[in-house]
Amino acid sequence: MSLLEGAIDSKNNPLAVVEDIAATNDWAFERSGEDEITIVSKGNWTDYHLTFTWMGEIDALHLACAFDMKIPVARRSEAQRVIAAINEQLWVGHFDIWTQTGTIMYRHALVLPEGLIASNAQCETMMAGAIHACERYYPALQFVVWAGKSAAEAMTAAMFDTEGEA
Repeated sequence: MSLLEGAIDSKNNPLAVVEDIAATNDWAFERSGEDEITIVSKGNWTDYHLTFTWMGEIDALHLACAFDMKIPVARRSEAQRVIAAINEQLWVGHFDIWTQTGTIMYRHALVLPEGLIASNAQCETMMAGAIHACERYYPALQFVVWAGKSAAEAMTAAMFDTEGEA
């Protein structure tokens, strides 16, 4: 079997699990191929586009959670600094900048070696973790990208915990 054939072997492809979760929750999703699905989730700050890609050649389910925030070239250095500060606080996953477009995204992967199959709980945890990280750190990113704040100022302003909602 070639690497490409292994990548689209449906019995080991965890995207079926992700698609079932999306359908069960009545979430909008699109399959762009056998190895990719994108789910749209509404957050408090913005809509999140969670793209799961099955990378059969390395037995990994990759998640990229992007949102509509493109970094102007003049703010990219400071954005890198705030992303480094954010990533120091994350135990799982990380934020990254897609350099071609200046788009910020959260990334994470689940390794499934030797034919292991992803569970609903694992996939749901990946989704919840991505959305939680994006919701938590969106204000800091916004402060740097659009308010012109330094990474340190943005982290200080955005990282206070509140009780309840107004």
